[in-house]
Amino acid sequence: MNEITSRFLPPEDAQRRELHNEVHARPSARVRLPALIVYVAVLNEGVSREQELAHLRLLPGHADLSLERMQGNFMRLRCDHYTVKWERHTEFTRYSIVQSLPAHALWGSELPELAAHLAPGTDWLRGLPGQTMAAIHLGMVHADVMASDLMTKAQAWLGEGAVLASRMGNTTEGLPHSCILTHFRIGPDGFERMLVLAPEGTSEARAGRISQRLLEMETYRLMALRGLPVAKNLSATLSQAESQLADITGLLERKGETDQALLDLLVSLAARIERATAENGFRFSATRAYDTLVSQRLAELRERPISGTQTLGEFMQRRLSPAMATVQATEKRLASLAERVSRTSALLRTRVDIATEAQNQTLLEKLTKGQALQLRLQSTVEGLSIAAISYYVISLLLYVAKALKAAGMPFQPEVAVGVLVPVVFWGVWKAVQRIHEKLHQAEH
Repeated sequence: MNEITSRFLPPEDAQRRELHNEVHARPSARVRLPALIVYVAVLNEGVSREQELAHLRLLPGHADLSLERMQGNFMRLRCDHYTVKWERHTEFTRYSIVQSLPAHALWGSELPELAAHLAPGTDWLRGLPGQTMAAIHLGMVHADVMASDLMTKAQAWLGEGAVLASRMGNTTEGLPHSCILTHFRIGPDGFERMLVLAPEGTSEARAGRISQRLLEMETYRLMALRGLPVAKNLSATLSQAESQLADITGLLERKGETDQALLDLLVSLAARIERATAENGFRFSATRAYDTLVSQRLAELRERPISGTQTLGEFMQRRLSPAMATVQATEKRLASLAERVSRTSALLRTRVDIATEAQNQTLLEKLTKGQALQLRLQSTVEGLSIAAISYYVISLLLYVAKALKAAGMPFQPEVAVGVLVPVVFWGVWKAVQRIHEKLHQAEH
């Protein structure tokens, strides 16, 4: 329903406020360094908001949390010395816990234990409804991003694995404002590790934006890759369908099967292709969307390479791009196969239409011959009918002539009637002609 909200404006559309405020729906967190962000993204298929609400109510001080607060798909809950951010998406739900970095995990420490130091407790995290898709420990500390021992300390903090690193952005002095380091490996505790270094004086807002971009980038990368197993599994089905379509096309060319048999084969093949399209269309579309978001988040980081180290963007280009190319190729292959099945069906329909027209032409010729035969038979019957009618008329005239002779008329009945025979035949024939003319006029 439209509402009047201003005496200066027309009635307001019901969705205006909702659409306008969408830009503020998911504000970045303000992160005070040093900080630890424990991030978990779970697939929410079959998980209701009520289940997520029940779990969020277990947080201290939020037992009275209402379902209405969750309708906007975003909520930040403040607890003692930490905050929890809940964010629900179409396929997954994200939980971000922002807390102080434990003292034993500060910059320079060696592979610090993080999982056991979760502020809400490990039992609360383990009980999240859904299946884990991404789990990240993001440490954010103050440090000199230009230090010479940067990579050595980062390797010790992250653990085994080749470290990817890049400096990010430019300050007014032309220097990077932060540095990101990770190895994209899942540790024994089930978490990936990322480390952000930022100089003293980095604002809480900037730290929040950096953390959001990194966490979203990794989540969207994993969600984009969900299309790869689908594409690989579909490859065998597509190869079999393409081979079958080639066989059907060959039979169509050689006329090796009846039209009905070919039609049954095509219908079965088309049904399989449509089913594959219906089952996987959303996954392929989602993969494209997630891949686009990954590229956007990488661009927002404004990476600057560190000598001798691969950047996150280079890593994504070399590892993610081939997977995305495979998914795109499979999607195009599926669409192409559906189009080829449609064209083959059109060819078969054309052949059936031509055969039907030939059958109709043959039937029409038979009908024409039958009508001609019927017309000749009708002419013969009409001739016989004229003779029969004339015979009956002459018989009547003969009876009349005999009656007149018996009455005393002086003539021979047979002679008189014999003279009238031609006249009778002509009169009957003329009467039949008039009937034909009247019928012809009635038709027109």
